[in-house]
Amino acid sequence: MAEQAVETGGLAAAPPERRLSAMGTGVRTRQVRAASDRFVGRGRELKALRADIVRAGLDTLSGRKTPRSRVLLIAGRPGSGRTALAEELVRRLAEEYPDGVVRARLTGVDGEPVPTERTARALLTALGAPVPAGAGEDELTEALRGALDGRRVVLLYDDAAGAEQVDPLLPDESACLVVAVSRGPLTGVPDVRPCTLGGLDVAAAVDLLEWYAGPTRITCDPVAAACVVEECGGQPAALVLVGGWLAARPKMSVVDVAKRLRELAPAEGHEGVGGRPLGRAFRLAYESLPQTPARILRLLALAPAGLVDAHTTSALAGCSVSAAQAALEEFTVQGFLRAEPAEVPAVSAGEPGVPGGPLGAATRSCEPPAPQYRVPGCLAPMLRAALYERERPAEVELARARMLERTVRQLHSCRAITETGDLATRKRIAELPRPLRFPTRQAAEEWLLARLPSLLAAARLAVEDGRLDTLARRLVSALTRALTAHLGAERAAPELYGLHQLVLDVAQRCEMPLEKGAALLNLGDLDARAGRTTEALDRYREALRAARESGDPYATSRSLESIAAAHQELGDWQRAADWYRRGLELRLTRGELADEARLYGRLGAVYTYAGEWGDALRSWRAAAAACRRLRDLPGHARALSEAARVQEYAGRPQEALRTCLEAVECARQAGDTRLQAAVRLRLADTLERLGDPAAADLHRTEAERLLEAAPAGVGAAEPEGAGDPQSGAAGTRIAGGGGIAGLAGTTTSKAAQNRTQNRTQNRQGQQVPKGSLRNQ
Repeated sequence: MAEQAVETGGLAAAPPERRLSAMGTGVRTRQVRAASDRFVGRGRELKALRADIVRAGLDTLSGRKTPRSRVLLIAGRPGSGRTALAEELVRRLAEEYPDGVVRARLTGVDGEPVPTERTARALLTALGAPVPAGAGEDELTEALRGALDGRRVVLLYDDAAGAEQVDPLLPDESACLVVAVSRGPLTGVPDVRPCTLGGLDVAAAVDLLEWYAGPTRITCDPVAAACVVEECGGQPAALVLVGGWLAARPKMSVVDVAKRLRELAPAEGHEGVGGRPLGRAFRLAYESLPQTPARILRLLALAPAGLVDAHTTSALAGCSVSAAQAALEEFTVQGFLRAEPAEVPAVSAGEPGVPGGPLGAATRSCEPPAPQYRVPGCLAPMLRAALYERERPAEVELARARMLERTVRQLHSCRAITETGDLATRKRIAELPRPLRFPTRQAAEEWLLARLPSLLAAARLAVEDGRLDTLARRLVSALTRALTAHLGAERAAPELYGLHQLVLDVAQRCEMPLEKGAALLNLGDLDARAGRTTEALDRYREALRAARESGDPYATSRSLESIAAAHQELGDWQRAADWYRRGLELRLTRGELADEARLYGRLGAVYTYAGEWGDALRSWRAAAAACRRLRDLPGHARALSEAARVQEYAGRPQEALRTCLEAVECARQAGDTRLQAAVRLRLADTLERLGDPAAADLHRTEAERLLEAAPAGVGAAEPEGAGDPQSGAAGTRIAGGGGIAGLAGTTTSKAAQNRTQNRTQNRQGQQVPKGSLRNQ
């Protein structure tokens, strides 16, 4: 195949018709892959490209070190073997670049250029570098250059549409090498070294034709073989299709195929795309297919990101999975498809959604993954043209709907395997058809990572289509849940950001305010976690408008709290308190006691940072009272501990001592040893300030004993229960419905705490007690 190159050794040089006969599925799949992995010729081009790596350029003639990496360009028409040459060059250079090879396709299967920010995100994932969720193009490309500093990496940019795609992705590290593949010149990229491809020379072209068609007929009639090469213009992709056609028809001679190619040639001046050598070879191979395989092949044009497997093909064509797998293998032998590597991909092959590579090292399972195939970019336009010419629009939409429905079911199964402890979930898994089940959680995760480029592309295309919005929403929801279940919210954050954007697009188009508000809240949470608090605040305000429009009280209160937490993170205590009060009023009208306790705690924290001791103390006492009504002893102890802290700030140490003793008793009754230890440490600090060091030492000793006896990871080590500084801005939900749930999210950043401490010292004219502020 024209767009793939590997070494030719390691496989007996037998023609495909003999290598593929009477073989089992596993052996057949390996041989199918080998049949498409053939590289011949191009010796002169390879030698010139290697020489260009070290040849002096305009930047290095004066002896200065080049400021950027060297850029090699391989230019040619699709089907000319340009990607094959790039892959072969990279393979030969691999030992000289020990930090590896990173690949990205810069044009999607639909022919549209991939946005630079998406490519940069995919490359960062492949390099194992952090990928900030929702970051813009400039931030991502800067992060990419930083990730490549000090490394010797080869970057292969396939199918670049122009210099504007390649230039932002060039590393500043001169030890790196960029190999770009494009249709034409990359005007604007400095000191690029071009290599323009034409057809293969006759000897190499005949060798490639012989590899697919078998040696007998080619050896017996070399003149006819040379005529076939001439009719194909020496293009590898055309030769592969013709060779596959001959391999499937042992009784046809080389003269016959040359004659047929000449008959397909258009009149002079009317060549068009279908009249070029590749177009004629495609027509020869495609129009010779039986009706059913031809229909299956053209339906593969609907495959997201050009990636197909047996399940996708089965859903598109409405056939069995085994029949679909057999068809895919035959298409690969005939040159219509390329077999993808079996391992989990390192980077998305140009999917303009989000990176499709693994989001961390995954342990391989003992079972090999199901084979996956790719529609070559040079054949994709012709397959699409055949699809819309032969299939009715209703049939095309039905095939796409079947594919999306199958994908949703696979994602549900992928997520369900993570919840096998639940009896109802195990029952649902058992009811699924056997091909949709995953044997282990590990196998499901590997499938998710390997199929992620096509899954993301399916979601994006379904949303853009606009006619399958219900299926699109189900697909996005299922993919979001599967990613979160297997990878966790933090690892999957870049992918989740893109998925929530898709939900927002559908909600805005279909005028669904509740879904719009949910998407905006999720996007705001991710912005807040990434440190973009101002952007998060804007999203939260939009979410509040959508929640009020939908009349949903939960979404409204969630939005109010998120707005308050964003102001809190920005250090705007008055606005934060105002928004928290609004959220509290809504909770009070609904009688939601647990949420009342949590919001009283957040109000107490904000008033504490603002130095409003009276309001802070009233809020913490209200939180303690709510926890007492809920019989939440740990929450009650934490609220009392925070109230004691405020009393210390207000210069009332005796009251703080009494409140601390009450908190210790609550913690003891709750049986939370780590919480008891934390409260006793605070009590010891209070006693020491009151001039009773002996009693303070006793409580510290008891706290140490409790910490040694407590199981690791149980309870809370801090009485205030303050968690991640961003958790408030991220709209942390209540956990378990018990009390203030540790008052998670009541602490802001260290800088905000320092500002509060300075303001307190200025207002009170005294030193804030040691240890009174967390993270200090």
